[in-house]
Amino acid sequence: MPAAVEAEIASRYDALFNRTDVALTAEQMAQVLQQADVVITTVTDKWHPGIFDTTSIRTKLLANVGVGVNHIALEAARRAGLAVSNTPDVVTDDTADVAIALILMTMRRLGEGERHLRSGAWGGLRPTFMLGRTLRGKTLGIVGYGRIGRAVARIAHDAFGMHILWQAPRDPRVDDPATAGPAGAQRVDTLEELLQRSDVVSLHCPATPETRHLINAATLAHMPEHAYLVNTARGDVVDEAALAFVLKERRIAGAGLDVYEFEPSVTPELRDLENVVLLPHLGSATIETRTNMGMRALRNVEAFVAGAGLPDRVG
Repeated sequence: MPAAVEAEIASRYDALFNRTDVALTAEQMAQVLQQADVVITTVTDKWHPGIFDTTSIRTKLLANVGVGVNHIALEAARRAGLAVSNTPDVVTDDTADVAIALILMTMRRLGEGERHLRSGAWGGLRPTFMLGRTLRGKTLGIVGYGRIGRAVARIAHDAFGMHILWQAPRDPRVDDPATAGPAGAQRVDTLEELLQRSDVVSLHCPATPETRHLINAATLAHMPEHAYLVNTARGDVVDEAALAFVLKERRIAGAGLDVYEFEPSVTPELRDLENVVLLPHLGSATIETRTNMGMRALRNVEAFVAGAGLPDRVG
């Protein structure tokens, strides 16, 4: 984690840091559960159910640095006596910015253009060369209308005059009016309707068993040929093989991805396509936000040590 976070942890606790910056193996994670009272973890650490079958578990808190906890077998963790916390709120703005960046990069073909120039192939401005599409006046469909989805809606509406559609199974919980979506945003009843009516679709739903492969061959077929798909949520929301096929066949115009189904592996067909922008999970990757995430996780650790309720307990 950022140096400021590690320094704060080290000043308060007897801390063991993973200095390799490489994810631990399942065997190492099981050992950690036997050694530490608290484990601060990230999405890269895959906490499968079998890991919690470890004998003599000492750990009582998994403090996740990130909002999504689909990498943690929550029921198995709870059965083993562990509480789980996350870091909401602090990731919202920077992740929303990356979603907007991907919308711009895909619709304006910026990634493709940068690669073209670097290859030495650019021959100068030509009136019809590498034409993209403007965002202004287009319809943005948002799947999942939590904090990040609403932040994307506000930016897209206020900065680019985009029309906003959104779809979610539940009403959003808006604690602060400043975090609400734009007043003119329209809720639609079904995912299929949203896909049919949108020029670009941005995914912001959590990764759950119900949302796994929410975007698949059948749902992608509802998108018009000129439409774009952006994903800054979780990789397994999208069936990458199905997405690669429709992109290759130009059944949709393009896609921008920051997360992947088999992360850190990326479906090879996606890497070969020009009409897809691929980022290495940079949604919250600013010094400010990653520091805030670490400090938010530390706040949960402090509450745990004090015997108080966890501010960001999951479930």
